[in-house]
Amino acid sequence: MGRELSHFYGGRRVPGASGRFADVFDPNSGDVQAQVPLASTAEVSTVVEDAARAQPGWAATNLQRRARVLGRFVNLVRENIHELSALLSLEHGKTLGDSRGDIERGLDVVEFAMGAPHLLKGEFSDSVGTGLDVYSMRQPLGVVAGITPFNFPAMIPLWKAGPAIAAGNAFILKPSERDPSVPLRLAELWIEAGLPGGIFNVINGDKEAVDALLDDPRVKAIGFVGSTPIAKSIYTRASANGKRAQCFGGAKNHMIIMPDADLDQVADALMGAGYGSAGERCMAISVAVPVGESTANALVAKLKERLAHLRVGVSTDPAADYGPLITRDALERVRDYISIGVTEGADLVVDGRSFALEGHENGYFIGPSLFDHVTTDMRIYQEEIFGPVLSIVRAGDYDHALTLPSEHRYGNGVTIYTRDGDAARDFAARVETGMVGVNVPVPVPVGYHTFGGWKASGFGDLNQHGPDAFRFYTKTKTVTSRWPSGIKEGASFVMPAGDHA
Repeated sequence: MGRELSHFYGGRRVPGASGRFADVFDPNSGDVQAQVPLASTAEVSTVVEDAARAQPGWAATNLQRRARVLGRFVNLVRENIHELSALLSLEHGKTLGDSRGDIERGLDVVEFAMGAPHLLKGEFSDSVGTGLDVYSMRQPLGVVAGITPFNFPAMIPLWKAGPAIAAGNAFILKPSERDPSVPLRLAELWIEAGLPGGIFNVINGDKEAVDALLDDPRVKAIGFVGSTPIAKSIYTRASANGKRAQCFGGAKNHMIIMPDADLDQVADALMGAGYGSAGERCMAISVAVPVGESTANALVAKLKERLAHLRVGVSTDPAADYGPLITRDALERVRDYISIGVTEGADLVVDGRSFALEGHENGYFIGPSLFDHVTTDMRIYQEEIFGPVLSIVRAGDYDHALTLPSEHRYGNGVTIYTRDGDAARDFAARVETGMVGVNVPVPVPVGYHTFGGWKASGFGDLNQHGPDAFRFYTKTKTVTSRWPSGIKEGASFVMPAGDHA
């Protein structure tokens, strides 16, 4: 049955009270390693109440002191990063190196959020009228929540919690029930860093917990990352309930390979971007678009050669390139998509379905797969597979290649490999996606720039991290001020405007 996990609120771990639990599996073996409680609506309400009680005191805390708590938290996470990486790998199946990267990229945003004293500054205009000054201030929303996915159990919670807490809010995290242990451990480190109880909370659960957060009027904003149908549903329900919402969904990220590109560099980039973390990344490259037949033929040959040497292993194997998928359902889903691609007529150059890891036959392992001659009407092109499957879509020329990501229903990220600066500049300006890379394999921006996709990949006006995060987690108050100066103007019935104010 495994160990029993908990929730975390009020500054401590709290056992579940609903009587409902979900199994947490070891993806390497298929064994149950823990049980996580699934919160009831009443439990969620208790957490919200506790957060709402704690938030005003935190909002009144000096900005620099808030930033210092974030700084101590960053240091504590780095001191415990080996423990956290091992815990993450055990539940998710990522390699230890990949798990460490998950945590480090989350810390990048917390470090950015330490600049809250600067990022929360308002604006000031003096003498907009006779004796009149106007200034603005950014104030926290109150209680906010994040609903985060299994594939980044450290990074995405930190992306959301860091700016939210720095801005003076209380934050409630509803992590994936598939790998909840790292968020619980991070909650303990927040307290050790000096964060008051009730400001960072973890409530584990399923749809009941999510609906409770969406419907509770004390929760002022919701952030979500997951599949597009759920992102759209959460955005719609949150908005209908008067909440701010930023909801990020699926992706089908393309890599455009121009004829002048260094194909060895491209093939190496595709190996990591397409197959790293078993393809369970919203920014994974799942479609390669070589321009011209000779480019395509050469690229497929190089990928096929490299795939023969790719190592799939347990998450603790330092030589493994990637580990297992998260669940048996995920494994079957990826296998089904590969079968669909074959049925649709794509050329399966490398088939990973029969892969089995000796001694771990019940683990959720699958080998890498490579499709060639994929067309835009195929489901394996239109839909997100979320596994180690790369599709080659051959483009006749640059304009054809530009059209593919621009017309796809998803618009998360895209990258182009070329030595032609004019082509790269034109591509970056015209392609219809939210994030663009030029000669980089995964176009994830650094923590002080914004992250977010377009079209069916994102719902909401503001993105994750960067300055948008502070805009999302605060509300602007504008003050027009005049101090008595002996001026007697009498009553005015005209709307003030400009220099008549």
